[in-house]
Amino acid sequence: MILDHDYKLWIIDIKSKIRSAQMKAALAVNASLIEFYWDLGKMIAEKQATAVWGSKLLAQVSKDLKDEFPEMSGFSESNLKTCKLFYQYFTSRSQAVNQLVLTSKEFGSQPVNQLENSFESLNAATDEN
Repeated sequence: MILDHDYKLWIIDIKSKIRSAQMKAALAVNASLIEFYWDLGKMIAEKQATAVWGSKLLAQVSKDLKDEFPEMSGFSESNLKTCKLFYQYFTSRSQAVNQLVLTSKEFGSQPVNQLENSFESLNAATDEN
């Protein structure tokens, strides 16, 4: 067996690369799942907006998805509702952030600077009197 110092460093490097690849794969899977849940929530929200009241859309979607993908979990009515709420929550937050950005552009890039300038102008006008 080769157990010299160079080999030990080499094997440590291989183990590190394996762990890094595992982490990247897990992150990619998580990112894909989050994107899927977002899309599913969006699709449900859009369909419910046009559905007839009392149509039990979530119950039907849950049944259809469970029938089509029996090996998968996560298609209960409550999980589907959570996907919709996930989409709605972050969509509303995104819209609020976008509005805040637009509002701040109306005031300029640094509203605090404008306030400071206003105070300076006020102080100058007061000093003159």
